[in-house]
Amino acid sequence: MDTAKHQFLNEFGESYGYPDAPNSIDDIRATEFKRLDGSVYLDHAGATLYSELQMEAIFKDLSTTVYGNPHSQSSSSLATSDIVENARHQVLKLCNASPKEYKCIFTSGATAALKLVGEALPWSDQSTFMYTIENHNSVLGIREYALNKGAVALAIDFKEAAESSIKVLQHPIQKRSETRVLDEQPTGEVYNLFAFPSECNFSGVKFNLDLIEMIKEDSEKLFEGSQHCKGNWMVLLDAAKGCGTDPPNLSKYKADFVVMSFYKLFGYPTGLGALIVRNEAARLLKKSYFSGGTVAASIADIDFVKRREGIEESFEDGTLSFLNIASIRHGFNILNTLTMVSISRHTSTLARYTRNMLLALKHANGQDVCKIYGLEYLKTVHSGLGPVVSFNLKRADGSWVGPSEVEKLASLSGIQLRTGCFCNPGACAKYLGLSHAELLSNIEAGHVCWDDLDILHGKPTGAVRVSFGYMSTFEDAWRFMNFIISSFVSLPITTLRSRSIQSATKGDMTTTEHHLTSIVVYPIKSCAGFKVDSWPLSSTGLLYDREWLLKSTNGEVLTQKKVPEMNFIGTNIDIKSGILHVESPRCKEKLVIELKSNLFASVEEINVHSQRYEVMGYDNKIDTWFSNAVGRPCYLLRSSKSCTRLNKSQNPSICRDIKTRLNFVNEAQLLLISEESVCDLNHRLNSKEGSVGLPSMEVDAMRFRPNLVISGGVPYTEDSWSGLNIGKNHFMSLGGCNRCQMINLNYQAGEVQKSNEPLATLAAYRRAKGKILFGILLRYEWEIDTAEETSSWVHVGQEVYPDAC
Repeated sequence: MDTAKHQFLNEFGESYGYPDAPNSIDDIRATEFKRLDGSVYLDHAGATLYSELQMEAIFKDLSTTVYGNPHSQSSSSLATSDIVENARHQVLKLCNASPKEYKCIFTSGATAALKLVGEALPWSDQSTFMYTIENHNSVLGIREYALNKGAVALAIDFKEAAESSIKVLQHPIQKRSETRVLDEQPTGEVYNLFAFPSECNFSGVKFNLDLIEMIKEDSEKLFEGSQHCKGNWMVLLDAAKGCGTDPPNLSKYKADFVVMSFYKLFGYPTGLGALIVRNEAARLLKKSYFSGGTVAASIADIDFVKRREGIEESFEDGTLSFLNIASIRHGFNILNTLTMVSISRHTSTLARYTRNMLLALKHANGQDVCKIYGLEYLKTVHSGLGPVVSFNLKRADGSWVGPSEVEKLASLSGIQLRTGCFCNPGACAKYLGLSHAELLSNIEAGHVCWDDLDILHGKPTGAVRVSFGYMSTFEDAWRFMNFIISSFVSLPITTLRSRSIQSATKGDMTTTEHHLTSIVVYPIKSCAGFKVDSWPLSSTGLLYDREWLLKSTNGEVLTQKKVPEMNFIGTNIDIKSGILHVESPRCKEKLVIELKSNLFASVEEINVHSQRYEVMGYDNKIDTWFSNAVGRPCYLLRSSKSCTRLNKSQNPSICRDIKTRLNFVNEAQLLLISEESVCDLNHRLNSKEGSVGLPSMEVDAMRFRPNLVISGGVPYTEDSWSGLNIGKNHFMSLGGCNRCQMINLNYQAGEVQKSNEPLATLAAYRRAKGKILFGILLRYEWEIDTAEETSSWVHVGQEVYPDAC
């Protein structure tokens, strides 16, 4: 790293850090962000981090000053009012906005500020809401107000024309009411709104703020040929992303509305934003609702209200979040000490270095590793790139690496970044080259925001984004680049062997016998299972395996990923007596559930992993027991004998056949783990670089929640099996099991310990096409003509006969 940093400073040293500030960037990071020790945080576009010094100042302020409700005349209330007014001036100063020309309205965030504009703007059926295709969903939502009032909404993009002029590309016109008569003269003033971001949160492309004057003063020329440019244009600037490093200069660029969120500037507080509004524009906003704080007088039983006349107090409903407002001055103190110019220069330098390094990466076969978005921006419309790097990675064969795979592996390496479309669907579709047909097809396939469907029809559905903040360092960028190189750049074959999936050869299968050493049943999804020596099979795999689940009151299926304590809920089934026994350290009494009773008659339907199930519930006593056991309200559900499978169009269809009927499992009926594979993993865990001198780490097969554990053969020989026989029972292999963070949960003495292992080690040598594989998934080939569904059993000690692929 020392050599790399020396080279970096030789090239970028003049722009890196804060030479005029009291502390260097290294000192700032070491003393004010100690909680980042060992971690790399690269999602400042999503939320930047608060300084520990900042929080100490806030705590001292709040613990030594009495702040009262500002809607009063007491001394504490007057002190709050003074703090609020001071905060307004600081916000205006950040954007170089004169208090004579602009006002600062506090909101609950940038989204609330945008909503306020959409609600209060005087839309008519002659109005137009126009916005750049690169806009946040919170901006797009304004079109609902416009369309509902009969206005037209349309997205635009730009392309360069002759002589460095701009050509506007209009996307389809959106309208809901009957076609308006465009040649008809409006009966009154017509007001239109144009919205664009100061910096695109997807690509980091910064928009030239000269657009503001062009829209307001020369819209007919800019939108030449458009029928939707008549009337008065107002401009909304979404500065939520851009303000953190490059706030707009409103003394020069006269936007009518500017929105921001303070957690994007200095991390704390969240839930507080601002609308900076030009006085002339504020007078046009029409508000229906009145509340405490916005009303000067009202009479309860007649239609009379006198509203306050000040711009701020007219739009700030209820009591302001005055303690949060009192906190922002401590954040501004930090920004002022470092200066916004230096912050912009510092963060952009780190982004530029990262882009250069990513673009230089090549696979061993010469293919490019990385596609960066936003590099081909238009200089007539855009002013450069901010501290955001948005990209996707490609494998040596040209196929895309899923963004979710990058995020998953980055997290294991202690690197926090962002993947997806970042709530910017227009920019996402533009840069990824997704047509309307492809977007709709992806949605039909089940793709929604924040899911793991990151590659559909051979194309990414989102991107990877890293973004830098004022406290980011070269070391952050360097560690990120090393992660990309070690995880995704193909190396010569001799080097690659240690990183690729390793399986046994076919010849290995015939050299050693395999035996079944453990059978584990998990009656309740994500709760502890129990071992047995023998157990019956059914059309769903092991009888009663994951036939029950816990569901929260908001409809979420509970799992250990979010509720690790579920592992402490012990289960056992006595088949002879027909009883499910359940116990928890949080509950004094053990729970006894009869397998053939206790159920309510009512039936409901739920969806779990693309399966639609008919389920039945239990009485309040049982639900209360489980709510106490997991520490949150929930209820127990049991699968009935019928289920349907959801297809790509999300319409229900009957299960493929009775052989593949599933209980509440993630992917398949059964999971098989090899003791030899676990042993090999443990050897690797204790042979890793840096593990010398540390206590040995051992995981057992139960860490992976298997149904069947086998011994014999060589490590990973199970990868090459197409199926297997245990006694007279045949099981088909469905391939490797994709592992997740849940295997990193270690349960010791009633406590849950979290780490990066063993998933991080598995990722180094068991990764294939975006999946980290360990163990194999099985489907029991149940004979339809079997007289009794549970007539077949498996027994510990039985020999396992694998089928070759």
